[in-house]
Amino acid sequence: MEAQLVSPPAEAAGDSVADEQLAVWLSEQGRLRPEDLERARRLARSESLDLMAVLLRLGMITDRDHADALAALTEWPLLAESDYPELIEIPQGTSLRFLNEARAVMLEAEDDGLWLVMTDPRDRFVRDALQLATGKTVRPAIGLPADIGAALERIVRSEESAEESVAAEAGGDEDVREEDVEHLRDMASEAPIIRLVNLILQRAVESRASDIHIEPFEGKLKVRLRIDGILHDIDAPAARSTAAVISRIKIMARLNIAERRLPQDGRIKIRIQGKELDLRVSTVPTMHGESVVMRLLDKQSIVLDFETLGFEGEGLARFLRVLDMPHGIILVTGPTGSGKSTSLYTALSRLNTPERKILTVEDPVEYELEGVNQIQVKPQIGLNFASALRSIVRQDPDTIMIGEMRDLETAQIAVQSALTGHLVLSTLHTNDAAGTVNRLLDMGVDDYMLTSTVNGILAQRLVRKLCPHCREPVELLPEVCEEYGLERFAPPDGLQVHRPVGCDECAGTGYRGRLAIMEFLVMTDSVRSKVMNHAISSDIERSAREEGMRTMYEDGLDKVARGMTTLEEVLRVTQD
Repeated sequence: MEAQLVSPPAEAAGDSVADEQLAVWLSEQGRLRPEDLERARRLARSESLDLMAVLLRLGMITDRDHADALAALTEWPLLAESDYPELIEIPQGTSLRFLNEARAVMLEAEDDGLWLVMTDPRDRFVRDALQLATGKTVRPAIGLPADIGAALERIVRSEESAEESVAAEAGGDEDVREEDVEHLRDMASEAPIIRLVNLILQRAVESRASDIHIEPFEGKLKVRLRIDGILHDIDAPAARSTAAVISRIKIMARLNIAERRLPQDGRIKIRIQGKELDLRVSTVPTMHGESVVMRLLDKQSIVLDFETLGFEGEGLARFLRVLDMPHGIILVTGPTGSGKSTSLYTALSRLNTPERKILTVEDPVEYELEGVNQIQVKPQIGLNFASALRSIVRQDPDTIMIGEMRDLETAQIAVQSALTGHLVLSTLHTNDAAGTVNRLLDMGVDDYMLTSTVNGILAQRLVRKLCPHCREPVELLPEVCEEYGLERFAPPDGLQVHRPVGCDECAGTGYRGRLAIMEFLVMTDSVRSKVMNHAISSDIERSAREEGMRTMYEDGLDKVARGMTTLEEVLRVTQD
């Protein structure tokens, strides 16, 4: 602090200075035009506003003009940025929340007093409240809003460091204090943090991302977007904003920001760039904070069309024939992110007619389909797949969709539903169609029940499509074509293999969008015989191929031969 700021008078003649006096002084100094002053006076009178607030809001004067006028007409000193110490502490008895609301900073003075730096120290309520809270002499001083904001930000940073140290010493097991929660809530509500989170969401929408990963590490925050199934790093906020950014997302998802030790799940509905987005939010505690993943569900961009998804030819025809059967089970299999849900929704949209009642049990409900009764499971209250299924069979449905067969009880109810005349669609996490049979047998489903109810099993993966704007034809070596048998899939005019290049349309990746490669196993008499004999999956697959099934790998090679994707993409998703 400068020498002249050590012992100012405890009370200064400033409280009686009116806005009109400040405005007149600025006009006399040539900083405010008389016509602007007159217009501001009329507006202040008609709207019952303070004159200085109107002048500042309309941009007729600057924050510096306001501060200079106060300093000239009162005995309160105007502090420069250099007068603020680097380390600013919150005096005992006060809170950062109150200082943020008052836009004030308290600095130590030499005689056991405190400087109260404000943009307008004429606010007696703030001065009296802080003097009562601290029990010290509080002396007013004038500060520019930008300088006060920077000082408050330094307090926030020092508070974050202190909280991290305490958390590290306690091993993260202590309950979160109420003031910490309020602190996080305050930070998450500040305009810069709101803009930062909105910018990340906007970037994700522009990049066609399906997921946003926000991951805290020691000394840095990492943000990644999953675009066409591949994660890409993007510019991340500073590490000091980690707590505020994650708290902002949790507030948007209506999650408990005080709970940082347990995983949480929520949803955000938001409109970005004219698009209605539904975001599924998942948080899990990690070594350096909470990791957040947001799944972006764009209701407007979902395509419920088999041909667009990549289903075509004889494989699509076989699938549609089975889908048109009045009862039985159709299973869709594949790892997470292989497009199972989209395929199921597409099948449901085809079945969704006025004559048919469709009920679904999902976790979570990803897309809302008009005319379809969709149930969200809630395990915390006992509403799981099995309990929901026991109830919905009494709802007289024609078609039932089960989000996932996770246990034997769910599988058995699905089998019973199929036996009693319902069409059941569901998913399983298996690598291929033939392996699904063995998985159900391992779960405890009886072989005769399985062969009586399962009509077909669809296994699929998603591969990236070549960008149509920049892909280039490429000649493969004869040895490569022979090794992978590409000639078998060549169209009449010859192989049309292309390679990725990269352009503005695909953000330099060479790929834009994804399509499915699939195999569909129909439960024929030959396959049923293998299942009843508990044959291994390779024998079941061999029998299905003899009856016309094309494997995922072969479907991928066919799409490579026609220039839709690359050999590298097919090998990436099919080589387990």
